[in-house]
Amino acid sequence: MESLLKILVTGKNRRIAKDVCDHCREDRDYLTVMCPPDRAVIFDIIHAEMPNVVIICTNNETIDEIRDYNILSGAIGMGTMSVFVIANEEDQQRFQNFSSLQKVYFLSRPVSLFSLYEKLIIVADDLKDIKDDKSAFMGEFNNPNVGIERKRILVVDDDTQQLMHIKDLLEEFYDVSVVKSGEAALKYLSKKNADLILLDYVMPEMDGPTVLDALRQDSYMRTIPVVFLTGITEKAVVVETLTILKPQGYIVKPAKKSELVAKIIDVLGAR
Repeated sequence: MESLLKILVTGKNRRIAKDVCDHCREDRDYLTVMCPPDRAVIFDIIHAEMPNVVIICTNNETIDEIRDYNILSGAIGMGTMSVFVIANEEDQQRFQNFSSLQKVYFLSRPVSLFSLYEKLIIVADDLKDIKDDKSAFMGEFNNPNVGIERKRILVVDDDTQQLMHIKDLLEEFYDVSVVKSGEAALKYLSKKNADLILLDYVMPEMDGPTVLDALRQDSYMRTIPVVFLTGITEKAVVVETLTILKPQGYIVKPAKKSELVAKIIDVLGAR
């Protein structure tokens, strides 16, 4: 194989998911990971493994279960990841109606392995062509329900539950991307823009002040507004940091929706 893809396979149709996972591994020598359609599990695997492709094998998902897959949207925004949905006509229509994922490629169920491999080859070739450029091949469904003019908020926190909580609170109003480390935040910002960063103050390896200092050293990133996310126990320390690094403020966790939106509007203005 000229290119070795890393594929995450999930969805309620466990039989098809296992079949797809096994065939991709045995027939094409792709690296495959299979996980249950659990929002938190998918989120952690996406950020730990950074797969090139996510294959969702549907089986009469409810509206809420379809919306759980929206957790992929932040990772899609980070770079080279394509989303395939294996569905019958009814599941495809429901997915299109209730998903907020901007770009998806649908494959009919029962799935043709030939068609799947054909599309995976396109993804692999595209990855080879762009090399380090993070503008991956995306699919055929451009979601008309997803706005393109909304402000983009980048949330940085090593806690999965906090990230999902904040994303849930804000995605009604903003385009929200999430990452789990300072290193991932800087990598994201080297490829994508953000109108505001919600930055966890205490993180392993690269904490919030270190990330903010790195941003301030970059001629492009230094102008991005930053608001710290902090626990009540670090509040006094954060206040001291405000006078040194001069972020746009802080919010004590767990944050309320009204507090988050009010702070963002204070910094960026009305939506």
